[in-house]
Amino acid sequence: MSDTTQAPALPDHLSIDPRSPHHVAAVFEHDIGIRFNGVERFDVEEYCISEGWVRVPAGKTLDRKGRPLLIKIKGKVEAFYK
Repeated sequence: MSDTTQAPALPDHLSIDPRSPHHVAAVFEHDIGIRFNGVERFDVEEYCISEGWVRVPAGKTLDRKGRPLLIKIKGKVEAFYK
């Protein structure tokens, strides 16, 4: 049997944090990938294609609420379904 459900189009700005206004739960029903400067990244927490940046954890550093401290890296961003 083939899967007839269509994946929604990937948004320009997406976050994996459910508290973020840029979180779209329907997108995460399918596996997505992020290619940053030509290399696939597996640690991206948030991205914006039009502005050309991704947010990734800064090592093991945590903020005061116990969440990973994120840094913004600029470059070419591509989002795709796996």
